[in-house]
Amino acid sequence: MTKQSGNTTAQPEPVFIPRELSWLSFNARVLQEAEDPITPLIERMRFLGIFSSNMDEFFRVRVADVRRQMMLSNSDAPDTSNELLLTDIQDKVNKLNKKFDQIYKRIKKELKAKHIELLTSHTQLDVAQKEWLDDYYVDNIRPYISPIIAHDSLDLEASLSDDEFYLAVAMTRGARTTFAVVQVPAQDTDRFILLPKKEDSTVKQFLLLEDALKHSLNDIFKVAFEYDSISAYSFKMTRDAELDLSNEIDESLLAKMSSGLKKRLSAEPVRLVYDEEMPEGMVKFLKHRLHFTSYDSLNPSGPTRNFRDFIGFPNVGHHSLEFNKLPIIASSAFDRHDSAFDAIAERDILLYYPYHSFNHFTELLRQASFDPKVTEICINIYRVASNSKVLGALADAARNGKKVTVVVELHARFDEQNNVKVSRELQTLGIQVEFGIPSLKIHSKLCLITRKEGRGIKRYAHIGTGNFHERNAKIYTDYSLYTAHDEITSEVAQVFQFIKYSYRHPKLKHLILSPINSRSRFNELIDREIELAKAGRPASMKIKVNNLVDKQLSEKLCEANLAGVDIKLVIRGMTSLTPNLANSTKGMQFTSIVDRFLEHARVLVFGNDGDPQVFITSGDWMSRNIDRRVEVGTPIYDAQLKQQIIDVLDIHISDNVKARIIDANQSNHYVDHSGKKVRAQIAIHNYLQGLEENLEDAD
Repeated sequence: MTKQSGNTTAQPEPVFIPRELSWLSFNARVLQEAEDPITPLIERMRFLGIFSSNMDEFFRVRVADVRRQMMLSNSDAPDTSNELLLTDIQDKVNKLNKKFDQIYKRIKKELKAKHIELLTSHTQLDVAQKEWLDDYYVDNIRPYISPIIAHDSLDLEASLSDDEFYLAVAMTRGARTTFAVVQVPAQDTDRFILLPKKEDSTVKQFLLLEDALKHSLNDIFKVAFEYDSISAYSFKMTRDAELDLSNEIDESLLAKMSSGLKKRLSAEPVRLVYDEEMPEGMVKFLKHRLHFTSYDSLNPSGPTRNFRDFIGFPNVGHHSLEFNKLPIIASSAFDRHDSAFDAIAERDILLYYPYHSFNHFTELLRQASFDPKVTEICINIYRVASNSKVLGALADAARNGKKVTVVVELHARFDEQNNVKVSRELQTLGIQVEFGIPSLKIHSKLCLITRKEGRGIKRYAHIGTGNFHERNAKIYTDYSLYTAHDEITSEVAQVFQFIKYSYRHPKLKHLILSPINSRSRFNELIDREIELAKAGRPASMKIKVNNLVDKQLSEKLCEANLAGVDIKLVIRGMTSLTPNLANSTKGMQFTSIVDRFLEHARVLVFGNDGDPQVFITSGDWMSRNIDRRVEVGTPIYDAQLKQQIIDVLDIHISDNVKARIIDANQSNHYVDHSGKKVRAQIAIHNYLQGLEENLEDAD
């Protein structure tokens, strides 16, 4: 499509697709991993779990937002776009669910060929296994079972959690049916029950916890009810995850909303997934008692709920059924020094998780916790692991008299409760806990340590793309820069002051800080490449982010592309901007990599006429990250580290094994496999291992 003004034909406009549909295309790539025969069989089952977990979050966040906007639309002039979008979403979800079921059946069949069987029903047990399961139920399951009887005055919706899944039970005596709900206690006992082998069989059989409950229904209910027949079917409810609507809804709309509507919009159910064999009467009962409306999704599917638990599907077979573990790469820059501070003072250090060990960061904090020269530690906490070594080191530092300030983001989605708990625990230790700026999420990944050295002070900073989370650092790819650069560490200190006193805007020469200067800096960097291209000079951009949905930056990329800037994009998740031969993205390279590790690092490389400028940042190119969050990006100045990031990004761009092409049709075709095979995540491990070995040889 073009615009005309007089005799001048304007450049073609970019075409945007809804980010929700783009996100579903990303999850389709996850589903491809479950289908890919080069992925080990147990890992394929686990990818089904990842797909399911992603889909839960999609409904809790994205679908809930579309539904909310529909409910808030002006009835005098209804906007049908969201209704059409919701229809498109449901169509695509249904197709993905059908493919999911096909892949699941195929994986189970292939597992059985490897002598591992996941039973589809408790009726498949032999007599000995049933007797064993009776005892197992009494010892391991029954203590956690407390049925909810659906009497007339019960608010069933308020009684259920979307973190759990349930069996809907119908007990019939004559013409009367009594309904009950039983929570499947998957968080309290094993979801996958390894059964004793059948006689003369080498097959290892698993029974799902919910099927064990179905086997034991009489044991559960006979003590209190009389019935002629009893049946049970699984279901799961998904709620709207948005707890604070003011971040997502225009203030003028909020002002018009009644308090009743505000309450109804908060944490309401948005999806009911249930066993497709469930009787129609039971479906109607659940729909009525859970207050489902025409805005909500009702999805019949196979009998298995909370498939996200399959992320932890156990391997009881050969080790080849899982990924070979890649050796963790130790950082020679840290290892050749006893003191982490001496290492960072010598030169900037860059780690890339999970290839490098996260232990280097926890060791830095451990040393800081008792180093007599250390006076202060400041850190952002967005998500942390359970039994976190990071929190343990901060507690030790406080006990040793250090001033410790922890900025905790209480609105980290799905981690709100844990972060409240963490905050209280830290406060009891005498740690100063800050909750940041009310209107902005603190999403930066900063740590600043202050030491007395000589007659002055010296600061040491960590600036990263990922959270201080030991477990995630083993499966997420993220960069961490450790630096003692005086000007950068001074600016990090200003960021912490800005978080505490938001009216004090920092004066920044190096850091890119949302919401202060990110948009203007990104525009400046893109404009420079545009001017170079117009002058006939080499101009390029290589951008790796999780999501690209900010409209203004997307339009800026199109402007650069039309000016002749060479643009290569590696986008894991959503992109509203996709290539099309007829519009302003023609010639841009869009790829996405889904593999054994979750691609999470955000990297920006601008050609700068042969002297590349390289940045890592905590924020994606989404409006919320640019304008409504505290995000921090840093330039990489060390020449070797710059080249390392460029080389790694080029490996991503060269992937022809796990990379998919993002196109206007969202078809997720793999990049052409011809030529030498490059699987980025394996190639990057080998590259980084070689770098460390060369450094060790040089020492």
